[in-house]
Amino acid sequence: MQIVDAGKRKCWRLSAVILSFLSALLLSYSLLVASVFAVCYLTPGYFEHEYEKHDVLSSLPEMTMSKEDGLMAVTDHMMDYLLHGQDPQELQIEVMMDGEMRGFFSEREIAHMDDVRVLFMAAIRFFGFAMILIILFMGSSRLLACENEPKIFRISTGIGFVAGGTLVLACFAALGAHIITHFDQDFITFHHMFFDNDLWILDPSKDMLINIVPEGFFFDTATRIVVYYVVLMLLMIGFGVYLILRGRKMPDHAYSAF
Repeated sequence: MQIVDAGKRKCWRLSAVILSFLSALLLSYSLLVASVFAVCYLTPGYFEHEYEKHDVLSSLPEMTMSKEDGLMAVTDHMMDYLLHGQDPQELQIEVMMDGEMRGFFSEREIAHMDDVRVLFMAAIRFFGFAMILIILFMGSSRLLACENEPKIFRISTGIGFVAGGTLVLACFAALGAHIITHFDQDFITFHHMFFDNDLWILDPSKDMLINIVPEGFFFDTATRIVVYYVVLMLLMIGFGVYLILRGRKMPDHAYSAF
């Protein structure tokens, strides 16, 4: 059996912890994107429930909740545009308003939603890039531990996941607490950070988009995303704890697949 000196084992352990820590940071981002996607695309009836809760139809001119030519048709079309749209004019949709068929979105709204689409797709693309990096980092960590050092791999991976996940969750909690107490201020700050124009400032008398997503809608959506995200993050941290406990029970130089 090959005897590995203490210095090399320490180097392996530190490198594996760093790679796992970086993987945890990237996975934390990926879980946030997954939470947003789950709320907006995978929660049945979410938008209709929110529209009814905030009585958005009362601020729309003689519009119904219909999936054919009403508010739900607008919502389905808009969410599909964020994922698959190419030309900004693809966002426009004809719906029944004021007793006649007319375009729902104003030119200002179309321009703003195109900015939103660009931001949304950038987040999804970075999600894919992050997943590739996670695979590379974890593969490198496994190679550093070598086949006869699975204990190093498990414990170091667990430490990296717990440390990275705890750090992100603590920062997220602090940010969440600030958003809850300063929602309006943070809402404006968010738009200034991610948009280089004022197209997001809409007039409810002219722009229908602001009427279907009032502040209460944004707050409810953010709350649900936070709940999903915290649960996923706790699962990641729990997995790290599991790896540490399992690793400590393993004898030195004992082989295991993971």
